Amino acid sequence: MSKAECKAAKDMTAAMEETMQRLQERFQAISGQLESKIDEMGTRIDHFENNVAELMTQVGMEEQGIPK
Repeated sequence: MSKAECKAAKDMTAAMEETMQRLQERFQAISGQLESKIDEMGTRIDHFENNVAELMTQVGMEEQGIPK
């Protein structure tokens, strides 16, 4: 392998390593954002379930108070 070929191979390796590093950083950032959104969605679902349970309790209590 000539000196020029050796330098080209080293340059290509460096470029690939840099690209892989950027991809890994981007993947980690996206993963973090996705995890955050999933956590937020879980919290919203929990609140929704609590609200539905409260409404069901209120309806049940109102129905019991109605004379038959």
